[in-house]
Amino acid sequence: MSTFTIGEAAERSGFSATALRYYEDIGLVVPTSRTDAGYRIYDDAALTRLSFIARAKQLGCSLDEITDLVTVWDGERCGPVQRRFHELVTAKISAAQRQIDELNALVGQLHDAAAHLDRPPTDGPCSAACACMAVDATAPVACTASGAELAVRTEQLERMRADLDGFERTAHGLLLHFPDRTDIASEVRRFVADEQGCCAFWDFATTTQEGIITLRWDGPAEVDELLDRLADFFAGDQPMPAMDGLL
Repeated sequence: MSTFTIGEAAERSGFSATALRYYEDIGLVVPTSRTDAGYRIYDDAALTRLSFIARAKQLGCSLDEITDLVTVWDGERCGPVQRRFHELVTAKISAAQRQIDELNALVGQLHDAAAHLDRPPTDGPCSAACACMAVDATAPVACTASGAELAVRTEQLERMRADLDGFERTAHGLLLHFPDRTDIASEVRRFVADEQGCCAFWDFATTTQEGIITLRWDGPAEVDELLDRLADFFAGDQPMPAMDGLL
């Protein structure tokens, strides 16, 4: 078995010696041994592990995710590592596609704004009638969540309905009332964060008062029918209906 100093391991792996020391501190890669003088020694297995870490980093995995992967790696079976790696990469495909869709929507808004701003300016100061004020900056009514994410969201909503104390259909959306419990508050926060990540047209606000958590869930006029269907869902006990890609 070949052995390598930290400098040699850094050169072969593409990581700096500083990175290798940091990875040792967080438990990602531990030197095989140390010399009598205390110098780190790495072997072929450590370099293979570093190659795997480098690949995971290239695919956008965070250090926390890589730590999770190498924990499975330590089981000495490839199958679980490959399955976990596949789950992470698949989730990143969905996240990347969502970012692409959001950027495409932004590009469309920017083109519209540029067209407005290319018009001849009005005389005098800016006002409600000038091109600067006519730029439409509303969020597009579209959902960028994948099918898997929609399934997760449906499960979240069904759990939230099970905990619901009451709700109101308002002029602009819904008011959902829940008991003030830590698990419910966590579920509501997670749902809001997930939903805002894929549907920028929704507007959420959460308040807590007198033992009640209230989630205000508003949307533009274009989704009034969808809000009515959500109200029917929260009022009944039927499974969550399809929401035409807007949830």
